[in-house]
Amino acid sequence: MKLIKLLANLGYGSRKDADKLIRSGVVTDVEGNALKSKDFPGLENIRVLGEELDPVGPLVIVMNKPDGFTCSREDPGETVYELLPHRFSKRNPGINPVGRLDKDTTGMLLLTDDGKFLHQVIHPKSGCRKVYHVVLDRPLSGEEGEIFGSGELVLESETKPLLPAEFEALGEKEALITLHEGRYHQVRRMFAAVGNHVLELERISIGGLKLPEDLEVGDWRFVTAEEQAAIFGPLPEISGH
Repeated sequence: MKLIKLLANLGYGSRKDADKLIRSGVVTDVEGNALKSKDFPGLENIRVLGEELDPVGPLVIVMNKPDGFTCSREDPGETVYELLPHRFSKRNPGINPVGRLDKDTTGMLLLTDDGKFLHQVIHPKSGCRKVYHVVLDRPLSGEEGEIFGSGELVLESETKPLLPAEFEALGEKEALITLHEGRYHQVRRMFAAVGNHVLELERISIGGLKLPEDLEVGDWRFVTAEEQAAIFGPLPEISGH
């Protein structure tokens, strides 16, 4: 791949913009030597303004999503894309969320430019269960586990029952809930169906991958190959979050 095309695909601008970067001398090798458009010393040896190149796709990003941010560029207000480098919005192929989180839901959000990976994770048959930590407005009744796990709960305005969900009470108004699908506002609507209201909702794991403990709210990082494999593995230990 030509250097100009590589830089354009990674979001450093159009091919014309990439050509200007190269001509300006800010695209160098690891020794600081300016590269020309025909040079290609290998991805690991290219620097832009002294920084390593972003990974070439396919890539997966994990973010600790803050409250108040939406997952769609079309929605008003702040979006999760504003928490990423601006050049990411220009990558080809583009980066998309792997299942959205509501504006008021926090926690683990995956983003990727790999369409196959995205559909593997969000499809109910993939086995990638999503675990949420819930704080409620009113005390639990004690019947939530039976109702959510029955496979017979039908949400308002729907006709198809939900897949059985696992439930673990952590306190009078606190619980973990594990979903095998991802319907619109599902957790909030499930608790509304049993007469309760969700005050706080955080996704803490997807498949076998937990939200990294060292990832501060609003931060992100690339997911390693081992972590990607873990997503399709067994659930991590999450009891007593």
